[in-house]
Amino acid sequence: MVDHADDLIDYEEEEEETLQPVAVASAAAPAAVTADVVPADGEAAGEAKTNKGSYVGVHSTSFRDFLMAPELLRAIVDCGFEHPSEVQQETIPAAINGNDVLCQAKSGLGKTAVFVLATLNKIIPVPGTVSAIVLCHTRELAYQIKNEYTRFSKYLPNVKTEVFFGGVPMKHDQEILADKEKCPNIIVGTPGRILALVRDKILRLSSVNSFVIDECDKVLEAIDMRRDVQDIFKATPHNKQVLMFSATLSKEIRPVCKKFMQDPREIYVDDEAKLTLHGLQQYYVTLPESGKNRKLSDILDSLEFNQVVIFVKSVQRAKLLNKLLNSCNFSSTCIHSALSQDERIETYKQFKDFSKRIMVATDIFGRGIDVERVNIVINYDISEGADQYLHRVGRAGRFGTKGLAITFVSTDEDKKVLESVQERFEVNITELPAEIDPKTYMTS
Repeated sequence: MVDHADDLIDYEEEEEETLQPVAVASAAAPAAVTADVVPADGEAAGEAKTNKGSYVGVHSTSFRDFLMAPELLRAIVDCGFEHPSEVQQETIPAAINGNDVLCQAKSGLGKTAVFVLATLNKIIPVPGTVSAIVLCHTRELAYQIKNEYTRFSKYLPNVKTEVFFGGVPMKHDQEILADKEKCPNIIVGTPGRILALVRDKILRLSSVNSFVIDECDKVLEAIDMRRDVQDIFKATPHNKQVLMFSATLSKEIRPVCKKFMQDPREIYVDDEAKLTLHGLQQYYVTLPESGKNRKLSDILDSLEFNQVVIFVKSVQRAKLLNKLLNSCNFSSTCIHSALSQDERIETYKQFKDFSKRIMVATDIFGRGIDVERVNIVINYDISEGADQYLHRVGRAGRFGTKGLAITFVSTDEDKKVLESVQERFEVNITELPAEIDPKTYMTS
């Protein structure tokens, strides 16, 4: 890929001075923090602001220890959360303190809640004014993030959130933004639609103080989407907080992300090899292409499951496999890019609401989508690379729960991908045994 890092905004070229955020002491129990974690009360001069893999005791801290509005704490309790995950314990204090944050942490540990809570905590809603913008790469993820804002802003009735993405008539978005009573304070959307609204002067971002990118490596890796993000970024004020999150951040994409940020707090897991999910059982099955359907049927008949996601490599294969599963009386649905926007959202809602227990999906469903009942992921077609494999299997075993991932291996290319996964993440993926104890992948 051509390096266009120089095309991006570099704050070091700006003359305007920025306020250095004053560190707020985190309430995290210091005894549980590993030695290489940056102290909460400041850093030595010249020391890199990077937290690498502080596996803090999850139960040593409560959400009440963070400096958050009481309305947010009430919503957190209503959602059933008691203790923050490792990534939340590390990142929420930095985000609430006003630092720019670049965060990489494994799937299922609540990264979305970090920026949702941080932006809600700082927002002072003004009618007709947009204060926060959240960008992501798919419509389904945008829709899901908007729902998270709705959930956590339960006791903040004056805070309005809307989601904007392609596939919906522009007039619909224009009517919302033109109405002072409906105009959102927080906007979640995909870069293409947001930029179109900005260029048409329908959306004004002059009051934005929070700029968030979820799955930032995916959003910024493609040059055209990166340019869209940059144009949106330029329409916002210079002095704002920038937060970026992903489960995978290659060393090549990190400098690109930091071009958008000022002295960011970087929070990574301690080693890329540790990205695999604890509690997730991972197996493979070697079989010819012609044997996949029979094996899939046997697996679905023999295993206990709440919900299953089956990944395939193309739209056509998603359609055909979903049709086959339904003909075999499995409660299946499918999601892919060829569906209309209304169909995609309706399919996502059906699966989220447990109306369907099996989802056949292309990689459009492979990143960031959180359906808490999913405990089995099947790679009917293996992913193209190790990073995508991690995002796929991360749909199971969310937030520390148990899960099971099964990958079909049919070709030499499939074997190479599986080997790269094991080498990259230092995980031993073994052959699927004849029987699996449900206790190893079903959370009691």
